[in-house]
Amino acid sequence: MHVKLHLFVQIFTLVFFPTAIWLFLQLLSITPINEWLLKGLQTVGCMPPPVSSAVILTKAVGGNEAAAIFNSAFGSFLLDLKSQCKFGHHQLFPDLPSNILKYGIVITPLLLLLFLGSSSSVPFTSIFSQLFMTVVVPLIIGQIVRRYIKDWLERKKPPFGTISSCVLLMIIYTTFCDTFANPNIDLDKFSLIIIVFIIFSVQMSFMFLTFLFSTRNNSSFTPADTVAIIFCSTHKSLTLGIPMLKIVFAGYEHLSLISVPLLIYHPAQILLGSLLVPTIKSWMVSRQKALKLTRQPKAPVKV
Repeated sequence: MHVKLHLFVQIFTLVFFPTAIWLFLQLLSITPINEWLLKGLQTVGCMPPPVSSAVILTKAVGGNEAAAIFNSAFGSFLLDLKSQCKFGHHQLFPDLPSNILKYGIVITPLLLLLFLGSSSSVPFTSIFSQLFMTVVVPLIIGQIVRRYIKDWLERKKPPFGTISSCVLLMIIYTTFCDTFANPNIDLDKFSLIIIVFIIFSVQMSFMFLTFLFSTRNNSSFTPADTVAIIFCSTHKSLTLGIPMLKIVFAGYEHLSLISVPLLIYHPAQILLGSLLVPTIKSWMVSRQKALKLTRQPKAPVKV
């Protein structure tokens, strides 16, 4: 396991990202931008990484896919890593104990309560019990069922990728409908445009920042590691984030506005990542070739 890489990604996601957003919002609080959209930006910073998009983009570039899978899974769910984290037919982390508690369903609510203070009126124990029933229980049931139908799944190969994409699309669609169908929503065009600009700027800035940190001379990260770091450190989960917001801010009148930045951030990260794949891939290949040449022993000079 590349412990240094995993620590970098988790610290950046858990500590640096939400803290940097909080400091930035202290400056934006004096502007006429809608305060609930700003609070929504803070919730984006507290979200765990997604399970799919960071892994897909890392694989598209040719980066360290194993590290991307580990960090995405570690940041999102309570699951059996020994049965889930596989690369082809090989077990990625055979030495890890099963059923490791991931911070996605634990630390994210804590970060929301820490940075947003009393914005949530839901009792703390109620938050975790609902999250457990919404996120963990279905996952455990799926793992149990999978043990009995594993052979059938391998024979039939159901289109789970397509099903997953359709479910994600439905989550985005229904959340958009819930958000903008609210007659009490007070969303001015100026604030919305500025939030979109801020989200793209934050993503580009953090991607560039992670690139600089991971390519320093003493970082010891390979070009493939850098690719995984860029995507895993800056991407945020919508599929886990929206249910969390609905539980943590249940019954809150400004929930629709708070959800808007996350709804924008998710497609923005996929769009930016897809556009940058050719550029990052070109850099990675050229960097790997340069490193390979520097490591080759020099031929002796004949006199």
